[in-house]
Amino acid sequence: MEITVNGQKHQIEVEPEKNLLEVLHDDLELTGAKYGCGEGQCGACTVLVDGQPIRSCITPAANAANRKIITIEGLEQNGRLHPIQEAFLLEEAFQCGYCTPGMILSGVALLNKKPAPSRREIVNAMQGNICRCGTYPRIITAITQATRAVKEQGE
Repeated sequence: MEITVNGQKHQIEVEPEKNLLEVLHDDLELTGAKYGCGEGQCGACTVLVDGQPIRSCITPAANAANRKIITIEGLEQNGRLHPIQEAFLLEEAFQCGYCTPGMILSGVALLNKKPAPSRREIVNAMQGNICRCGTYPRIITAITQATRAVKEQGE
């Protein structure tokens, strides 16, 4: 099948039971999305498919064929981090960092859909992502900060 990840097309042979996370890790050597629960509940494996956050651990790889997939590795553009990545660094919105790629991609999807979300909308959008370190207040602050940066870039 053909799969487009971070703007690059790849021809890969995929067994029917293989999930997207396994393809990203094993076939494309993209390790940003993490295996967490394996049941689509924790959000550590989140990637964007056609702009929507999905759980790659429960998504059959075949479902990603001919769709645009973005992983954490694909957010940086021309040597510049995405505003949410920058905000996570500035706000120290992570400790162990295991959940961070999924958190960031869920935040990117939110800002793409709604560039100036309220605090409540941020909290609701992030409900599917679990942080075992409990840095939720800093995560919310980082996404709030990123909304300002996205707005400034658009002006």
